[in-house]
Amino acid sequence: MPIVLFVSVFLIAACGLVYELIAGTLASYLLGDSVFQFSTVIGCYLFAMGIGSGLSRYIGRGLVARFISIELMVGLLGGFSSSILFLAFAYTQAFRLILYLLVVLIGILVGLEIPLLMRILKDRFSFKDVVAHVLTFDYLGALGASLLFPILLVPKLGLVRSALVFGLINAGVALWSTYIFKDQLGQPHVTRFSCAVVVAMLIAGMFGAERISAAADNNLYADEVIFARDTRYQRIVLTRWKDDIRLFLSGHLQFSSRDEYRYHEALVHPGMSAVPNARRVLVLGGGDGLAVRELLRYPGIDSITLVDLDPEMTHLFTNHPYLSELNGHSFRSPKVHVTNADAFPWLEEHRDSYDFIVVDFPDPTNYSIGKLFTTSFYRLMGRHLARNGVAVIQSTSPLFARQSYWCIVETVKQAGLRAYPYHVYVPSFGEWGYVIASLEPYEPPMTLPAGLRFLTVAGLPEIFRFPTDMDWVDAEPNRLNDQVLVRYYDKEWSEIAH
Repeated sequence: MPIVLFVSVFLIAACGLVYELIAGTLASYLLGDSVFQFSTVIGCYLFAMGIGSGLSRYIGRGLVARFISIELMVGLLGGFSSSILFLAFAYTQAFRLILYLLVVLIGILVGLEIPLLMRILKDRFSFKDVVAHVLTFDYLGALGASLLFPILLVPKLGLVRSALVFGLINAGVALWSTYIFKDQLGQPHVTRFSCAVVVAMLIAGMFGAERISAAADNNLYADEVIFARDTRYQRIVLTRWKDDIRLFLSGHLQFSSRDEYRYHEALVHPGMSAVPNARRVLVLGGGDGLAVRELLRYPGIDSITLVDLDPEMTHLFTNHPYLSELNGHSFRSPKVHVTNADAFPWLEEHRDSYDFIVVDFPDPTNYSIGKLFTTSFYRLMGRHLARNGVAVIQSTSPLFARQSYWCIVETVKQAGLRAYPYHVYVPSFGEWGYVIASLEPYEPPMTLPAGLRFLTVAGLPEIFRFPTDMDWVDAEPNRLNDQVLVRYYDKEWSEIAH
């Protein structure tokens, strides 16, 4: 019997932390700025738990019945929390209000659980044993949840089903509590019926999880959603309208199949064609394989190493029939070697040098991505660049995020590299910017590969000229300890959105 009680503590602690992680993760996916979202969600959640703990003193009688009722409420609210938040973001303008209201309500209920359980157990164990064992299993449950969440729950179940599974665990704890404490319940059969109703609702939610996600996605995206998956690192969504396939990562457009050739030709060829006899190429990011497709136009390349964080991305673009056709089956080339790793530590661990480096990360919407646009990262990248080598960096829009763009240019310079900014027009994005970085002076190439659909040698000089509304503005460099770029980016794109 004692071990069952303390297992209950372990499980309810795990459930409480999972709901907190889900709220923080969803807010980061949908709103960006992961540091702000997780900080505010965790802060509000802990504050609410404190309120719940304080309120527990006002519950004087019927402790077991109250504990079971709270477990059922936590199971319902927490279990459907992910569904509620996805639908709120898709169908309302009050996502932040609903997010924090949900976090506070769940936090208050979770804050009630442990004090009530300790009071229930005080007659069965000595006070010191109750405190020691309850807190031990509480912390162990939090550890278990924190490990399971990124390793198993999100990649295998997704956010909607993960929440529902832990809602079922809360309901299960409530149900078996009706048997453990049956002598302290007036009408245990009525309480068990309530538990069964909640369990049935959560199971129904499990069967309807795909519909819930699809309903939110279909309202959130203008076109038909043909693929959606939560990974350890991001939410991948593919949409289709006629022959146009679009990729979104955590809500941000990455490409449209109708005009991605403009983006990728501009990303690769102004730099690559300027490096004679390039043999070794490194691609950081670019898990869609489209930059690699452009690189494979150069027969003299011996090897292309691609480092992308998310194995789900590279697997999808290797095996999906349409997507692998779009990238020319580039990942199946014997010249291409794919590694799934964080680019920052990967660069620190390896010593190889490369003739050409492509840096194709998503825009710096949060600090975990922003670190890849810092002086520290570019210095590290520069150490892997051959003396006559060239690197190119995708650098957001110089029109819509002007200060962000010139911040990246300044960051490259502060890292000790020469910077050559340029831009092109991509219909899906508008004006888009890049920066060529090198150790030696760079000159635009006099030739380009045959078969390009957008770039021409005659047009290359023009892409290095900026009109007045995109020209240089003062910006601080982005440093690892002060990621001003993330703040610039958030401010500029928020102004566009409003």
